[in-house]
Amino acid sequence: MTTPKPPCFPRFENWAEKSLLDLDTARRQGTKIAGVFCTYAPLELVRAAGAVPVSLCGKKQEPISAAEKHLPANLCPLIKSSYGYAVTDACPFFAASDFILGETTCDGKKKMFELLQEIKPLHLLHLPYLQDDATALAFWVDQIQRMQTFLEQTTGQRITRDRIQREIHDANRVRRLLKKIAYLASDHPVPLSGLDAMRVFESSSFVVNLPEFAGLLETLVQELTEMKARGVSVCTDDAPRILLTGCPVGKGSDKVLKLIEDSGAVVVCLENCTGFKNFDLLVEETGDPFEALARRYLRTPCSCMTPNQGRFDLISRLTQDFKVQGIVDQTWQCCHTYNVEAHGIKKLAEQTLKVPFLHIETDYSESDTEQLRTRIEAFLEVVEMN
Repeated sequence: MTTPKPPCFPRFENWAEKSLLDLDTARRQGTKIAGVFCTYAPLELVRAAGAVPVSLCGKKQEPISAAEKHLPANLCPLIKSSYGYAVTDACPFFAASDFILGETTCDGKKKMFELLQEIKPLHLLHLPYLQDDATALAFWVDQIQRMQTFLEQTTGQRITRDRIQREIHDANRVRRLLKKIAYLASDHPVPLSGLDAMRVFESSSFVVNLPEFAGLLETLVQELTEMKARGVSVCTDDAPRILLTGCPVGKGSDKVLKLIEDSGAVVVCLENCTGFKNFDLLVEETGDPFEALARRYLRTPCSCMTPNQGRFDLISRLTQDFKVQGIVDQTWQCCHTYNVEAHGIKKLAEQTLKVPFLHIETDYSESDTEQLRTRIEAFLEVVEMN
C-alpha cells in the first residue's frame, strides 16, 4: 500500500548507501570497522576503541545456495544467508570489516563462526544462559572485558572509562529517540507504517557518526509528531493493530510484515531484534561502565536465554501500550529456540492477553507467499471479529 511519509524519510531509505560512503572515508582515515551480527554485541565498547560497528548482511535468499555447499540445508535461513554473503564476498559491509564480532546465541551460529574465522579475524562472545544469576553476570562482565582486550589489541587504542561513558550516553540518546518514534504508533493516527518503521530502526545498525544520526532521528520525531497532530495516518482508524514478534526481520526478509499490511492491517509494534529488543533497555550512565554494559545486554529478552521471562513481560507491556488486537509470531525454519517458545507465547496471547495469535514458520524464499497471504487474511478476519 502507498503510505504518507515524512519529508526526511528518503534519507533513511538511502541510509545503507550513505553508510558505505562514510565507511570508506573512515577506513581511509585509519578507522577500524567491526562487523556484527547480533544485538548482544556491546557496541559502546567498539566505539570506545575508536572503531565503527556495522551490521552484516544476512536477510536475503540469494546467497543461501552458496552457503549450502558447506552448511546443512536444514539450518535457519539467517545463518545460511549470513555465511553465504561471506563466502561469495557479496556483502559490502563484510568486505569493509576488519574483524567480526560473533556471539553464541545458538549452536548453528557457533559452528558457523568456526568457518567464518577462516575468512576474517573473529572474536566470539560466549553468552551465559541465565539472566538473573550472579554468576551469569560475573561471567558476562568477564566476556566484555575479554572483548575490551581484543579491541585494544586490534585497534591499537586504549579504552578508557570516560570514553565508554560518553559512548553509553550517545547510544542511550539514540535508543530514547527510536523508542519515541515507535511510541508514535501507540494510538491512532499512526503516522508511520510498520514497514517504514522497520526501515528506520534498521538504519541504526549502519551508523558511522552517532550524533549525526541522532540529529536525523530528532528531525523525524518532529515531522512525525506534526503529521500526527494534523491527523495524517497510514491506516484507517479501524485497521487491525498487530504486534509482530519472533525472529529478526529486515529489508529482504520482510515478506510477513508486508503481507500483514497489504492485507489491510497495520503493524504498530515490532517486538523483535529489529524493534524493541534493540532499544527498549538503556545502559546505566553511572557506576562501573563494564558492569553497566553487562547488566543491560544480559537482560536482552532473546529466546536463547532460559527462562526467557523478559520476552513475555515485554510482549505483555507492549500489547497494552499499543492497544494491540492481534499477535503474529514469525520464526525462521529450524530456529529451534524461537519455535519452541512459540507455544508459550500462544498461551500468553490467548489465555492471558485475550488477543488472537498466529504462529508463522517460514524462510527467506517466496515459495509460500500465497499460502501465507491466505493464512494472514483469515487471521485478520478473526481479529476483526474478536
